[in-house]
This record gives sequence, structure tokens and C-alpha cells, in this order.
Amino acid sequence: MTVYGLLTNKAVVSVEAAELEDTNALLARTLKDANYISFFTTGEKETRAWLIKKGTSAWEAAGVIHSDIQQGFIRAEIISLEDFLQQGGESRAKQAGKMRLEQKDYKMQDCDITTFRFNK
Repeated sequence: MTVYGLLTNKAVVSVEAAELEDTNALLARTLKDANYISFFTTGEKETRAWLIKKGTSAWEAAGVIHSDIQQGFIRAEIISLEDFLQQGGESRAKQAGKMRLEQKDYKMQDCDITTFRFNK
């Protein structure tokens, strides 16, 4: 037996015409209403935002990036966006003691700046 997914016409977000002009605010509201948050990873070559459902654990978030990171998960190094901005970057936030070491069950927060440590 074959199972097919079906599309619906159910509205995700209802907006007024004027709200369509500020697409950034509309996107932020839509993601919030859909119960999504984002976290960031950063490195020498790129900084990237990843979408996850609110309540996602650090271990599950690691799997969004790559299953190997999830399987070898050791810990997540977390800096809040607020601390990152107040301190002027990742290295200064670390020097100020704003980086936290979190385990698998840590519930990711919106805009966490994250480095996953894992075994290969």
C-alpha cells in the first residue's frame, strides 16, 4: 500500500496587507507562531543560522547539522547572543566567562551561539 502526503489550504499566519511591507518582522512572527527558534554556528569560513523547534535539545540540534556530530556528541559550548554582543564577539565573551558548557539534554534557546564538541 502506498501512502501519500496531502497539502492543505489552512492558513499558517493571518496578516493585514500593511504587515506584508515589513518582511523581516513577518518572517520573525511566522517562525515564532510556528514554534521555531534559531541557533548559530560560526567558524573561520562562515556563520550560519539553523532552524529548530522550540524545546529541541542540544543533542538533537547537533543532528540538524550532521548525524556524525549528533552520534559523537560530547558537549555544546553556548554563548547567548546578548552576551556575544555585549562583549564584542566570541573570544571576548569567552574571556569574560560567558561561555557555558552544556550537556545533551540542554534545551536550546533562541539565538544561542553554539560550538559542538564531538568524537569522530
